[in-house]
Amino acid sequence: MSGLAIEAHDLTRRFGELVAVNRLDLAIPAGTIYGFLGPNGSGKSTCLRMLTGLLLPTDGRVTVLGLPVPKQAEALRRRVGYMTQRFSLYEDLSVQENLDFVARVQGLGGRQARERINELLSTHDLTSLSGQLAGSLSGGQRQRLALAAAIVHRPDLLFLDEPTSAVDPENRRDFWEKLFDLCDTGTSIVVSTHYMDEAERCHGLAILDEGVKRADGSPEQLMNELGATVVEVLTTGLRELKRELLALPEVQSAAQLGLRLRVLVDGTIKQPVAWLRQQLPERLADAELTLVRPSLEDVFVSCTGERQ
Repeated sequence: MSGLAIEAHDLTRRFGELVAVNRLDLAIPAGTIYGFLGPNGSGKSTCLRMLTGLLLPTDGRVTVLGLPVPKQAEALRRRVGYMTQRFSLYEDLSVQENLDFVARVQGLGGRQARERINELLSTHDLTSLSGQLAGSLSGGQRQRLALAAAIVHRPDLLFLDEPTSAVDPENRRDFWEKLFDLCDTGTSIVVSTHYMDEAERCHGLAILDEGVKRADGSPEQLMNELGATVVEVLTTGLRELKRELLALPEVQSAAQLGLRLRVLVDGTIKQPVAWLRQQLPERLADAELTLVRPSLEDVFVSCTGERQ
């Protein structure tokens, strides 16, 4: 391998007239957590399905763990794990029975399977639930079981499709700690999400919108290279002020955060605080305007053109 877990060039998938993924290039280093960030319909799940070999690309080429896909998709499946967006295990089987079944499918048997399953039950806090039906588990418990099943065969690469969409913040945080533990042991991870805080945890990130990659880099790099300036405005009448600001073409977004308005101004404006005061002199005469550090949400808004 060349140090890359995944390499793709011009990866494209069409469904009739719809272009779900449009000429996607990827170079994902091995041993890292790489994220796809985007709204519903942006092409995240389609990307994952092509990278796992479950969906044939319309155009382009992709290599995963040194194997050309889909040509060697069958050989690849033994080396990857895949956790789908929806819970995909058997609800009428117990936790133990689900893991036993997945272990057999992955070619584990006898003592090797027993030792691995016991290890996973302990690591993912499922030992006391081993006899419970999967269908009766809570959202966080299902999530832990699904992750355990996806890694029962110790995959080199793990794909996760919006894995925390149905769990509470505490379980989400614990889940990500498990991912970092896996990454530390050498597992490469690709995860799709629409949560900004999760995207910031990734080593590398692609922002997708309507099947197109709008940005690619580390979260810190993307925030530092944002082609816009962020100004927070503290004043009264924020809802009316927001409408007035969004009428200005140079304002990319204006979002209320408590008593402040977070305003994204086009990077071509060199002195955004002074410029804003010039545009609305009476409205902002007594307002407090402060330049602040960009967030990943600011990057997302700037890349996708979603005016807030």
